[in-house]
Amino acid sequence: MVSLAPIEYRIFAPLGVLYDFLIGSFEILAILVIVAVVVFWIRRNIIRLQRFIKPEMKGWPKKDGNMILYIELVLMILFLTMNGADFKLQQMGVEYYTVAGSFPISQFITPLFDGMSASSISMIERTAWWLHIVGILCFLNYLYYSKHLHILLAFPNTYFGKIGPKGQFKNLESVTAEVKLMMDPTADPFAAPAEGASSPEKFGASDVMDLSWVQLLNSYTCTECGRCTSECPANQTGKKLSPRKIMMDTRDRLEEVGKNIDANQGEFKDDGKQLLGDYITNEEIWACTSCNACVEACPVSIDPLSIIMDMRQYLVMEKSAAPAELNNMMGNIENNGAPWPFSQMDRVNWTQEGR
Repeated sequence: MVSLAPIEYRIFAPLGVLYDFLIGSFEILAILVIVAVVVFWIRRNIIRLQRFIKPEMKGWPKKDGNMILYIELVLMILFLTMNGADFKLQQMGVEYYTVAGSFPISQFITPLFDGMSASSISMIERTAWWLHIVGILCFLNYLYYSKHLHILLAFPNTYFGKIGPKGQFKNLESVTAEVKLMMDPTADPFAAPAEGASSPEKFGASDVMDLSWVQLLNSYTCTECGRCTSECPANQTGKKLSPRKIMMDTRDRLEEVGKNIDANQGEFKDDGKQLLGDYITNEEIWACTSCNACVEACPVSIDPLSIIMDMRQYLVMEKSAAPAELNNMMGNIENNGAPWPFSQMDRVNWTQEGR
C-alpha cells in the first residue's frame, strides 16, 4: 500500500512532550470553539436577543454573522476529523503515521473508523487536512469583506482609542480663537486676520471625507455586536438612533466612495450622495443624548458619538438646521443667561409661590 500521508505536519514531533501538549491544547480549543459557535448561533437564531434583531441587522449583516459561525464550525470539525483519523492510523501502525501527539478529544472519533481499510482512513485524513488548510485560506480572503475584519483592526483601534474623559468634547480652533478675541478688551474686533491665519473650509462633517482616519478605522473595526445600541437610552425609548447603525452606515458609505474612486481612475466624482441625509438621518443625529453610554459599552474602543457630534456641528454651523427647541434654548442663553425663558429678575419668583 502506498501511503498518501506526507510528513510536513510532523516536523515538530521531535519536541516530544511539548508537541503532545500543543496538539492536545489545539483539540481542547477546537471543542470549545464548537461549543461557543453553537451557543452563539442559538443566541442569534433561536433566543433572538434584541440587539441581534434590530432593523440594521436584517439582510446581509445577519447572513454574514451566521456564515462566520458556519465556517468556524466546519473548520473545527475538519480539524478534529483529521486528528481522529491520524490517531487511528497510528494505532494501526501504518507507515509515516508514527506515534506522536496527544488526542484528548479526537480519540473519541476513532470508533467511527472501525472496519475501514488503512487507505480509506488515510484518504479521509488527507482530505480533512487539505480542506482545513484551504478553508482557512479562503476564510482569510473572506475576512476583508465581512465584519470579522475586526480580528485584525481591533488592536490598532484600541491603541488609538480615546483615553481622555468621556464627557470632554473638542473645540474648533477657529471658534476658540474667536471667543478669545471677544474676551480680550485690548483686541480690535474689526482688525484684519493675521497673515497666514486660515479658517476651516467646512465646519463639522457631512460625508466620510470630512471624518478623521481614526473615525473611519472605527467603522471598519465595528464587530456589530450591538452592545452600544442595547445601552443607548435613546434607542431603548424607541428613537431611531442606533450607534451600531451609525458605524455600519459610515462603513457602507466609505465602501461606496472607494468604488467610485476605483471606477474613476483614482478620482472621486460627485455622486449626489453623502453620509448625512442619504445614510444617516437628521432625526437619528438629534436623538442622541451625548451620554457616552455607547462609547463605554464598546469592547474595542469605538466612538460613535464623535461622528454624531461632528454631524451636529455641520447642521448647526453650516446649515443652521438645529431643531426649534435647541434654537429657543440658545436664544434664551444669549438673552437671559440661562436656558429658560425668564429674565434674571424673574428667575427666583417660583420661591414666592404659595406664600
